[in-house]
Amino acid sequence: MRWLAGAIFLITSSAIYAAEPPQRFIVDRGSVHIEVLAQGKGPVVLILPSRGRGAEDYDQVAPLIAARGFRVLRPQPRGIGKSTGPLANLTLHDYAGDVAAVIEHESKVPVVVVGHAFGNYVARVLATDRPELVKAVVLAAASPGKAPNGADPIAPEIREAIDKSGELGLPEAERLKYIQLAFFAPGHDARVWLNGWYPDAMKSQAAATTATPVQGWFACGKAPILDLQAENDTVAPRQLAGILKAELGNRVTVKVIAHAGHALAPEQPKAMADAIIQYLTSL
Repeated sequence: MRWLAGAIFLITSSAIYAAEPPQRFIVDRGSVHIEVLAQGKGPVVLILPSRGRGAEDYDQVAPLIAARGFRVLRPQPRGIGKSTGPLANLTLHDYAGDVAAVIEHESKVPVVVVGHAFGNYVARVLATDRPELVKAVVLAAASPGKAPNGADPIAPEIREAIDKSGELGLPEAERLKYIQLAFFAPGHDARVWLNGWYPDAMKSQAAATTATPVQGWFACGKAPILDLQAENDTVAPRQLAGILKAELGNRVTVKVIAHAGHALAPEQPKAMADAIIQYLTSL
């Protein structure tokens, strides 16, 4: 309850924070420099983006959370926005270390970390490597990282669609087909994700995932988890929806967002924000 003591603001103050554009600053970590978008005041909620994409994907979600009395931080991964640093020969531990530097710069710990899609891997590694920094983890539209019998949790055609979504040299109509298949629920306009891709960062993140054995981070340390699932997710499909809960038990709370695919944030920003806020107030 003490963690939430600063989370109750007057409605007028909340409206001001929601209306303000995010502040931007740089956190230095040796040769790595991480750009951070920040909004609001109160307990810290940190959002990590999908593979090859940046913090702007949460431009609708972040103000909704900030308006409820939270400080929302959105670090840009290396190679995106003004974030710079080596992109070769990385593991997920390197990306988690960048996030840890942002949290330590803020000096308000522990924090809640929201990992969307690829960001869920980084969030889980962070909770494993630096448990003192993480109060809880929200895994949004998150592939569980492994499937029964050692199978790849992401189907081959979906993995191809993910990769080709960010191939900017492909014809727009072809990319749109892949983006729709991998990321958006039927009836939602995938054109909103035609832009905002960073191919070099995307390749680096994919290589880092391959280089980091899932057994070391699957359990997310010992942090409480909100498994925020998307009803129409093809990357984390319904047949795999019970893996985290089955393996990690009561640490995992499951919430399903209706009419949403793997992109989630541009499809159902209010439902995503409401689910996160509800979970935060339950901690």
